[in-house]
Amino acid sequence: MARPPLLTLDDVSLDLGGAPLFSGLSLSVSAGERFCLVGRNGAGKSTLLKLIAGMIEPDSGTRFAQPGARIAYLPQEPDFTGFATLGDYAAADLEDHERYKAEMAMEGLQVMAEAAPGAASGGERRRAALARCLAGAPDLMLLDEPTNHLDINAIEWLETELAGSEAGFILISHDRRFLTKLSRATIWLDRGECRQISRGFDGFEDWRDKLLEEERAERHKLDRLIKAEARWAVEGISARRTRNMGRVRRLGELRAARAGQIAETGRAAMALSSGAASGKLVIEAKGIAKRYGERVILSPFSTRIARGDRVALIGPNGAGKTTLLNMLTGTLAPDEGTVRLGSNLEIARFDQNRDALDPKKSLWETLTDDKVRGPKARSDQIIVRGRPQHVVGYLKSFLFDESQARGPVSALSGGERARLLLAKIMARESNLLVLDEPTNDLDIETLDLLQELLADYDGTALIVSHDRDFIDRVATSVIAVEGNGSAVEYAGGWSDSRAQRSASGLEREARPRAKAGATPSPARPTPSAPKFGFRESHRLATLPGEMERLAAEIAKLEAFLSDPALYVSEPKKFAKASEALTERQAALGAAEEEWLELEEMREAAEGRR
Repeated sequence: MARPPLLTLDDVSLDLGGAPLFSGLSLSVSAGERFCLVGRNGAGKSTLLKLIAGMIEPDSGTRFAQPGARIAYLPQEPDFTGFATLGDYAAADLEDHERYKAEMAMEGLQVMAEAAPGAASGGERRRAALARCLAGAPDLMLLDEPTNHLDINAIEWLETELAGSEAGFILISHDRRFLTKLSRATIWLDRGECRQISRGFDGFEDWRDKLLEEERAERHKLDRLIKAEARWAVEGISARRTRNMGRVRRLGELRAARAGQIAETGRAAMALSSGAASGKLVIEAKGIAKRYGERVILSPFSTRIARGDRVALIGPNGAGKTTLLNMLTGTLAPDEGTVRLGSNLEIARFDQNRDALDPKKSLWETLTDDKVRGPKARSDQIIVRGRPQHVVGYLKSFLFDESQARGPVSALSGGERARLLLAKIMARESNLLVLDEPTNDLDIETLDLLQELLADYDGTALIVSHDRDFIDRVATSVIAVEGNGSAVEYAGGWSDSRAQRSASGLEREARPRAKAGATPSPARPTPSAPKFGFRESHRLATLPGEMERLAAEIAKLEAFLSDPALYVSEPKKFAKASEALTERQAALGAAEEEWLELEEMREAAEGRR
């Protein structure tokens, strides 16, 4: 027997800012149902969740919830007014004898119960709000991006909790694996229309693509009918003195129908350009370590990152991933050990806190500041990978409306802010991308495009992420920062790292590039092992100076060639300098390759002793 719905929306419409966000929307949710709510950033997913929660009223239509139904809503920005600690907030809906439920949820989500809300990070506050939702044992949970700011361990704990819960829920998330595991039905919010399928996220994309293809075919058919009727209307005037008014009316109806169709939202026209190639060696860290007071953040760790690598840093929140990232990129000095950066690096950073965005500035101002716009661009232009482009046109390529260009950054959703920051980064050339939690708040389509761009990117990428599917699709290796000072590097993505950990009983094994902590087991001598003698040792010692000299000469030649008038005024000097630059870049690449080979010979020789 079908259960009566816990909540229904009937013919609901909502208008925000002069444009209807949705119109004629109907939805029914019964006890125990598990929906994922998907749609583009800005489609109104969070607004719809607030409407379901009863936090906002529709302009028309009705919302009905069963009397006594307990509905819990997880906001993106919870209000802690009146609460002394995160624990007090998490247990606010419980009797004293039930407080243990909040404590269990806080333990699983790694919430510091005694922390004051004002001193807690945004992630800690969000986790406390999630603990409050779970502890209250609601009939229906409305969860807006619950995996944001959770590490992989906490995400897996949450998956287990929700899978075993008797409550129904509606999830908004960018985490494919999370949605695939938990959802049993899908709500697709697309261009103001709410469509449903009684399958989870694993069946959504094929269904969506089929609907869009049918829509394109219908639009094409309608266009052909309009063209045929328009041709008849023109030709019919010369063939007859009076028009067939029925066919004229039909033409008007067809045109009205076509105008009423809302074209599907296009993909963001994002692009990455690596510009000039970096040296083959991008980063070499030897025995780097860091501590703050008595707390060991990182025990001696070594790694070598080459051009084209995509290295993902994973681990619990607070384990030191961002600290390690900063040491590898030279923005934070290690307490011990050395970090050597390769030549010709152009670094672009994506900050998880979006610090590069000023909420008070408009989108226009954000993209036309001096660093992005370039000295030769007009005030309405930015230099996009070497070419001037109008700021509004560039914003449109990232799916922003012209009306948003002069609006403040503070009015953007989390996903739109992420897209704006990507637009700012992608306007410039780079050959080393540093992406700290890039997937937070991005919609599935934009996330797919970012994955494709990283796969085709000629440069190198360092990525901090808790998105398991994203890591599996993108990473060539994973550095697992364990939280106890150790860091271990594994070949492959997140699933590969888990398989390797399992195979080794959580102990480090021989891996292609794992050099954390203790010294690796000595390698067996092999008859074919190359000899590392005095000549090789001397060459290894002199190569760094040679590489520095070549890098300095390359920098001077690049500065000389950067004069745009040189090619016209001194074509012979331009040609000679270009040839010299090519030669020195090749020489630097060869020297770095030789250094890598000699360093490997030295390590092998030390292991044989």
